[in-house]
Amino acid sequence: MAQNGNDAGSVAMPRLEDLLRHPEDLDKIPALKAEYSRKKAAVDSQLREGLSNQLETVQRSINLLTEGQRHVSKTRDELQGIDKLCAESQTSVDDFSQIDKLARVQRNFEATLMMKKGLENFGADLAEVEELLKDDDEDLENQPNLLKAHMQISRLRDFRDEAMDQIRRAGDSSSEDTLVDYFQGLDSVIDWFDDHLGTACMNLIPLVQSDNRSMVVRLAVVVMNEEKNDEKVRALQEAQKDHKDLASRFKSMNIGPKTVRGYKEKFIQAIEFYAQSQFDSTKEAFLGEPDHLDKSFKWFFNDLFVVQQGMQSLMPKKWKIYQTYTNIYHRMMHDFLIGLIDDPELPPDNLLAIIHWTEKYYKKMSKLGWKQTDLVPNVLDNREPELIRQWRNIIIDAVNEWMDRIFSTDKKAMIERSPDALEPNADGYFRTKTLPDMWRMLHEQIGASSASDRTDVVEGIIDAMFLVLKGHQSNWQALIDEESGKYKAAGGDMSEGLQALQDWLIAIANDQIACIDDNDESGQIGYLTRFKRDFEPLVSPKYLASTATAELDALRDGYVDLSTYCLSQFVELMFTVDFSAVLPEFFTPKWYGEFAVKRITSTFEDYMADYSPVLHPSLTDILVEELSDELLVRYLSAIRNRGVKFRRQDPYTDKFKDDILTVFDFFQKYPESFASIKQKWRLVDYLVRLLEADKTGVVAVYEAFKTEYWDLQLSWVEAVLRSRDDFERSMLSAVKAKAAELSVERGIETLMSKVR
Repeated sequence: MAQNGNDAGSVAMPRLEDLLRHPEDLDKIPALKAEYSRKKAAVDSQLREGLSNQLETVQRSINLLTEGQRHVSKTRDELQGIDKLCAESQTSVDDFSQIDKLARVQRNFEATLMMKKGLENFGADLAEVEELLKDDDEDLENQPNLLKAHMQISRLRDFRDEAMDQIRRAGDSSSEDTLVDYFQGLDSVIDWFDDHLGTACMNLIPLVQSDNRSMVVRLAVVVMNEEKNDEKVRALQEAQKDHKDLASRFKSMNIGPKTVRGYKEKFIQAIEFYAQSQFDSTKEAFLGEPDHLDKSFKWFFNDLFVVQQGMQSLMPKKWKIYQTYTNIYHRMMHDFLIGLIDDPELPPDNLLAIIHWTEKYYKKMSKLGWKQTDLVPNVLDNREPELIRQWRNIIIDAVNEWMDRIFSTDKKAMIERSPDALEPNADGYFRTKTLPDMWRMLHEQIGASSASDRTDVVEGIIDAMFLVLKGHQSNWQALIDEESGKYKAAGGDMSEGLQALQDWLIAIANDQIACIDDNDESGQIGYLTRFKRDFEPLVSPKYLASTATAELDALRDGYVDLSTYCLSQFVELMFTVDFSAVLPEFFTPKWYGEFAVKRITSTFEDYMADYSPVLHPSLTDILVEELSDELLVRYLSAIRNRGVKFRRQDPYTDKFKDDILTVFDFFQKYPESFASIKQKWRLVDYLVRLLEADKTGVVAVYEAFKTEYWDLQLSWVEAVLRSRDDFERSMLSAVKAKAAELSVERGIETLMSKVR
């Protein structure tokens, strides 16, 4: 039928819509029709031929079934004829009942004499067997009397079974108890013999290895005879079960063993017990040294090799001893490995060794002549993908657990303001103690993941590490917000623990720089670059070029952002706590007679003197700019302070100039940042222009301001205008009208986005 299918495939034609695309293609229709007719005729011919073959096959099967049914009917008729002849013979022979009675008496008499003789000799025969077994006790490796002892014991067992069967049929319970006591000694002798046989079965592999072929053959003979006896007993039990009356008529069916002794099953169990002891030793060794699984299972393949090369010729062919051993050993290997991988306490190194072992196992079995499809079930139930995920998840869970534990430790220490959790590094910069531990853990887990020898697994683990590292950044920011918020909330304690929190902020900011601080001149590299170098050889070039590069860039940006955020919170806390009394005085009448900005910059100097030595140098300029930005935002926002009113006659222009000069006097000490700072403070000039412009010129100032700073807030402009002593609503209306018609290009956020 497969051939027919191929032929059918060969006559397939293109679709008409593909052939008739243009009007001129209509000329092809007669040729196509002829071609389709020819193909259809070929297909019809093939279908007729296939149908004919199938009909012939079905007819032959029906004929065979009919012939079998005829033979069954003929056999049944012949058996009925035999039964009829037996019944008629009883009436055709004169005095048949007398003859039959005398025959039964004769048989019973002979059986009685035989039973009497057997009972008289039972004790002597039993003693003879004991002597044979006693001799074999001295030479268990060879057991020269094994066959003779087995023959004698079998005869005694058959005799006992026959005697007990007869007495039970007689229904004489008192005599039955007497016979049980009389035969009691046979059980201990049987156990003795079974111990000898079991010892030989348990040492079957060593016997073959030592070339003790005689012992192996004799053992096989004993088990084979017992197997035959068991087959007879089972057949008799089936016959008696279905045809009890018929079975009782045949003497041959009532003489011999009466019970199944199960020596073949015990022989199989001995193979399993011998292997199990070795599996137990292997498990203990494997749990101690997972890398030596191959060495630990050397015995497994040696045993099968011994059976293949030395045992097959010594055992009955029908046993298929090599296949039997292989099936038993393979099943036990399966159960052994499945038991291990289902153990939730199994260490990841051992799980990985099992995953790698599978391929080696099938290669070794192939050398012994077995294909993987011959070995059922699959040694790991085809769970390798699941196990790979399980092993990968063990590492990922370990990473997550470590990161959670590290952050929990840091969180507790930060909340409690523990000074012991921070320490200066070799350069004197504040750092958290846990950062090196975190990166060391990641380094170790990358090393562990490399043992998988699978790029996809390593990449999955690195993906998880990227995720937890980004989560670690988010956790820090959330914790910083939470702790800083305690000082920004109204009614909170404004000083307790503040310095310790600021120390933490500096340490966290330094940590972020340590992660990305690559110094080409000194050869020093940051933790993130080391991290990349750890996994770089283990992942694919495609993953490195796309996913890894993007994730590393995102992490690097995140470290910069978090470091800057720490400094911004540091500065915000400074303003919230240290300048809470100064800031409300800006632009009020008190402002003209006080040196508020000077007091602020003096505080800046104190902070910079305290924290510059413990702050990473690359963060100094960032901190300086954060101080400038925050001061400028607060300065401009002070226009909303209570009591602010700019009168034309007041010297506010000179005061603004004095404040700016004071600010510049401090920040010019940091030339790397001063140029940028100076440019930003030009915003104060726009504030002054809004205050100084005449009523009609305010709109032009606003337009210039809005054009340069697209995120200028109209609400702030309104507050500035309302602070003028000559404010009129028409000024505000004109500005709002200009704002409605003005279209400016959005760009990067400026400081004016924070001034509201």
